Amino acid sequence: MGEICSLVDGPINLEVVSEDHRGMVTEGRKLAAIHPNVVVKVPMTPNGLKAVRTLKKDDIRTNVTLVFGPNQALLAAKAGAYIVSPFIGRLDDAGHNGMDLIRQIVTIYRNYGYETNLLVASVRHPVHVVESALAGAQICTLPYAVLAKMFKHSLTDVGLRAFIEDWEKVPEDMRPF
Repeated sequence: MGEICSLVDGPINLEVVSEDHRGMVTEGRKLAAIHPNVVVKVPMTPNGLKAVRTLKKDDIRTNVTLVFGPNQALLAAKAGAYIVSPFIGRLDDAGHNGMDLIRQIVTIYRNYGYETNLLVASVRHPVHVVESALAGAQICTLPYAVLAKMFKHSLTDVGLRAFIEDWEKVPEDMRPF
């Protein structure tokens, strides 16, 4: 964990594994001591939110994970979470519209001025990324396959081929390099 923290210039989420308040707080304090960029990831449970309150008093940032409903996101913000992580792909897989949840959370947080950041998790495709950004989410975690698809567009490929074909028509003695 320390090695990862030394390589990454930004927030690094490290997760507690205890289920009780005292264990979460103990683990959270140990994790936060590893590096100033650590954000302690806690589950969306009553003990998790209790740990968020305690860790916030110690100026330790937290990420409440496994959020699947707007009430859970509201409770996390009220507890003082730095980040809340709804899992939209898992909601979609279960027959719900995960993006509806993102829009609800953004509305609730804006209505009441909560400073909790919204991290969209369990992203399945590039449309999730665009819709998350349009809704106002600050962070999006995604698999590499989704990131790779974000670079692609058929018109970019066609345009690039045309540029190269045009370049190849320029006589060698007229090329600047």
